[in-house]
Amino acid sequence: MPTVWTIGYEQASVSQFLAALTAAGVEVVADVRAVAASRRPGFAKTALAANLASAGIDYVHYRALGTPPEGRAAARAGNHAALERSYSGQLELPEAIAAGAALADLAARRRTALLCYENDPSCCHRTLLHEAILPGFAAIDLDPLDPSG
Repeated sequence: MPTVWTIGYEQASVSQFLAALTAAGVEVVADVRAVAASRRPGFAKTALAANLASAGIDYVHYRALGTPPEGRAAARAGNHAALERSYSGQLELPEAIAAGAALADLAARRRTALLCYENDPSCCHRTLLHEAILPGFAAIDLDPLDPSG
């Protein structure tokens, strides 16, 4: 069974984040945030791509696979059902369908990690994305805050 990794950078330092990816042998990070900006130093799109490149890891941004604003609000409020509804609609958009196909192709060829902010994958759309777009892939959730892997 092919595998996809997932990782959130919430509360992690760039070095912890890179160490987790490197230890897992990840080759490319698929940023699935709608907005690839971050208040956390080193995690906005340009800085993140540079930090990943310094570790020999490629970066691809799939904006269309990000959570729409109402889904992000639902996630912040802890309303997982509303997040699921919102995100399900997002994945039906033509640009999301195309991005999902590109992501599936990439993940089939290279060791790929889905990236979002939330550390807990059960609270994040990346788990919903895995289930919808990559159902034939095993998922390994990386925790950059846990050095034991």
